[in-house]
Amino acid sequence: MAVIIGMDPHKRSATIEVIDERAQVLAIGRFGTDKAGYADMLAAGRAHSERIWAIEGCNGIGKHIAHRLVHDGETVVDVPPKLSAQVRIFATGNGRKTDPVDAHSVALVALRTPHLVRVEVDPELVVLGMLVDRRDELGRARTQTINRLHRVLLELFPGGAKQFLSSHQARALLATIRPRDIVGKTRRRLAVELTGELEVIDKRIKAAEKDLKDLVTARGSTLMDLHGIGPSGAARLLVDVANVHRFADRNRFASWNGTAPLDASSGDHKRHRLSRAGNRRINRTLHIMAVVQLRNATEGRRYYDAKKSAGKTSMESMRALKRRLSNVVFARMVEDQKRCEAAGPGGHSGTTLQSSVTDLTPDIGSSNKPLPEPARTHPRTTLPAVS
Repeated sequence: MAVIIGMDPHKRSATIEVIDERAQVLAIGRFGTDKAGYADMLAAGRAHSERIWAIEGCNGIGKHIAHRLVHDGETVVDVPPKLSAQVRIFATGNGRKTDPVDAHSVALVALRTPHLVRVEVDPELVVLGMLVDRRDELGRARTQTINRLHRVLLELFPGGAKQFLSSHQARALLATIRPRDIVGKTRRRLAVELTGELEVIDKRIKAAEKDLKDLVTARGSTLMDLHGIGPSGAARLLVDVANVHRFADRNRFASWNGTAPLDASSGDHKRHRLSRAGNRRINRTLHIMAVVQLRNATEGRRYYDAKKSAGKTSMESMRALKRRLSNVVFARMVEDQKRCEAAGPGGHSGTTLQSSVTDLTPDIGSSNKPLPEPARTHPRTTLPAVS
């Protein structure tokens, strides 16, 4: 059996622990992540003929070193931090958190947990991931800039400007005022500068959206055909999900993205509560999709209204809608991937039996299997597709 090399990664260092199939510690080491330190760590790992590298947080701080190992032909699996934290809590040592303890916990999780996600570097998904992260950063930068602009405009104009303000509208508004005092002139100059920053960000967002749209389309995805999913949402789904076949069914997918309700029943009292676990970026994408659906005459809007008519609250109806939209997205991604696989030998570029996604493992124990939907006593409303 291959040894497990558990790793606690950091920006400039990595601590590893090598264990065998009986969880006996064979070696411990701390290495730098620079060229020389990485070479020493790789040599220490290759001293064992059969090995599996288990790295905590391959979608975060461990991403850089996980991809380097994969590039060098090593087998790498992702260990979710939540699982390693559980092992650390129940281990001896009163839950102390040190780099060697973390590496040991990661190695134990990899040894005892079957079907952890194997890291595969798909160049197309790497590029898509970088661009969608950049698009998210631009969105946050735009929000910060527009908030600062509103604060300055409130001091220039009684009551301030309208809530949803574009850079063109801000320039037109500033053209109507010519302060004569030094304070007013400074405020106007700052407002003009912020408006210029807003124009630059808007141009970059537009260019980023175009790039994402081209890449998503080139990958053969039809997610953008669903009402409420744009280029950034489709790209986020493709990057974080990668290979949708790693999920056994739509229920596992819903549990992974946090739209499946959690059973909170006690005795004869049956109830379910909101899940705050799962991939929050995908959950946000589904939430935006639901909000857009509610603003238009769509199947999602009719499903939401049917839930309200059945006695559900607005929040409960929204949760049910997000759960149903998760099913729709899952079905579309399965259909897209099957079509790409049938298009030629090996399917679309980057399609593998493993996954380049490095998020929470989709393997769910019997204690937290998701329910298909919230409990209901009313007939099920069909929602075959959302477009």
